[in-house]
Amino acid sequence: MNSQNDTSRLPITAHGAEGPKAAGLYDPAHEHESCGVGFLVHLKGQRSHKVIDDGITALEHLEHRGACGCEVNTGDGAGILIQVPHDFFSHVCAQEGIRLPAPDHYGVGLIFAPKNKRAQREAMRLLQNIVEEDGQHLLGWRQVPTDNSSLGATAVAAEPDMFHVFIGRGEHIRNLDAFERRLFVIRRLFHSALDRGDVKQAASFYVPSLSAKTLIYKGMLIASQIREYFPDLSDPRMASALCMFHSRFSTNTFPSWKLAHPYRMISHNGEINTLRGNVNWMRARESLFESDLIPDIQRIM
Repeated sequence: MNSQNDTSRLPITAHGAEGPKAAGLYDPAHEHESCGVGFLVHLKGQRSHKVIDDGITALEHLEHRGACGCEVNTGDGAGILIQVPHDFFSHVCAQEGIRLPAPDHYGVGLIFAPKNKRAQREAMRLLQNIVEEDGQHLLGWRQVPTDNSSLGATAVAAEPDMFHVFIGRGEHIRNLDAFERRLFVIRRLFHSALDRGDVKQAASFYVPSLSAKTLIYKGMLIASQIREYFPDLSDPRMASALCMFHSRFSTNTFPSWKLAHPYRMISHNGEINTLRGNVNWMRARESLFESDLIPDIQRIM
């Protein structure tokens, strides 16, 4: 038999197609389609820049799981989620006159904002009022350095300005989990005020993350652009014990900056097709919500 046509020795994958044999951690029986998603974690919780660097390298190797349009340099979305890098922020914030408290005693938010400076100032005042009314302390703002030189025209046209906001923990907050819940309330109140149109171009604002534990860097990027787009991520002081990464393939939704993953709690590899039904079911029950941990939960409905 002609060896070029002899396929009898090739294994059969879970989908019935010929493919490679199981080897090491790979088993063809486990193959399935998805966006590019994964995570790295140090099992003993040791923070390092290497975890972030390796996470981005892994993300770059998942570029085939993402997508781009006619412009090869405009992607559907890519990003990472890491722990709040205290050593990095204490250094860069000191340069901008922002004094940070100890870890776990402040939260960091990533804010997407329109280019309109007046709208930015209005939103900053709005958020400061919400923070102070909640008994927390707004410590300052930092514009996130970005380099869009590798981005396509479509991504640049929709590109937001990005800011880090630093919120200090109020003296009455007893622990980190309680502080996380107050940051959740603050974010929800901020978005509710934006939904009411309390500031100009309100629809262009978005808060990808606001937490004392985790921080997101993401955008309408392809995987290979994230390292260059966010210079922060190459700073050796940027350290984390975990890195969740995602390269997006947008199928039933348009690409956008805010729809890039990771989200605040998850990254997923497809559409949640029951989303609208889930939202409607929850809204129908909002009047019944009550919580011992968030006594003012009705304010954020």
